[in-house]
Amino acid sequence: MTGSPLRPATRIVSLVPSVTESLFCLGLGDRIVAITDWCVHPSDGVAALPRIGGTKNPCVRQILEREPDLVIANREENREPTVAALRAAGVEVWVTNPRSVRDGVALLRELAELGATAQAVESVVRPVEEAVRAAEALRPARGVPVFCPIWKKPWMAVGGDTYASSLLELCGGANVFADFGDRRYPIVELEQIVAAAPEVILLPSEPYDFGPRDARELAALTLPAARNGRIHFIDGTLVSWYGPRIEAAIATLRSLFSD
Repeated sequence: MTGSPLRPATRIVSLVPSVTESLFCLGLGDRIVAITDWCVHPSDGVAALPRIGGTKNPCVRQILEREPDLVIANREENREPTVAALRAAGVEVWVTNPRSVRDGVALLRELAELGATAQAVESVVRPVEEAVRAAEALRPARGVPVFCPIWKKPWMAVGGDTYASSLLELCGGANVFADFGDRRYPIVELEQIVAAAPEVILLPSEPYDFGPRDARELAALTLPAARNGRIHFIDGTLVSWYGPRIEAAIATLRSLFSD
């Protein structure tokens, strides 16, 4: 993470859906003055907020019109030209970049430092920290081989050095494409999926919304996961949204990996 602010902010533009949700959970939702089209949680909290475009193409003019004292971005979700344009206009931009579950927990605590109460820290941040510590203590010596795609046409997998891969490993999985090629989200062929022999396959609902047809295609392959009926649909936010969802993500994935 870079550019962490040193003072509380009162007019925040969030360009990161998981950050938007985290701010609301921390009691800081009333400080948000604009969000992206993809910021959908909490639904009641974000319903009336101005929207300034997608994460990849937010409208800089509209952001500036909201007169923010802080814009929160993400190195993976947002583009450098957007950050550069905002900084050139004199706006403080905090570019977050969690690459592990520990990074995600640290970010949640840093967001709390923008002005959350001690009670909010105790009720929101501490349970997440405790859930991570407990999962670390329970992590098995050998993880269950897991394939978690994020896209199709072409098939793309969660690779190493990513928040999602860190989460899979924390919960007792072993990401079969963690060391595959030089891309953080490698493109893989069906024969490479077969060769990786995953014992569990997770089909998330985002960024690609996998459905029954995709599950049938994978189930037809010679895979331990297919043979044992361990192809699971999951809420995509559990593997991609860091913040308060970490606690639920750990519980869900640990259950799927221990079946």
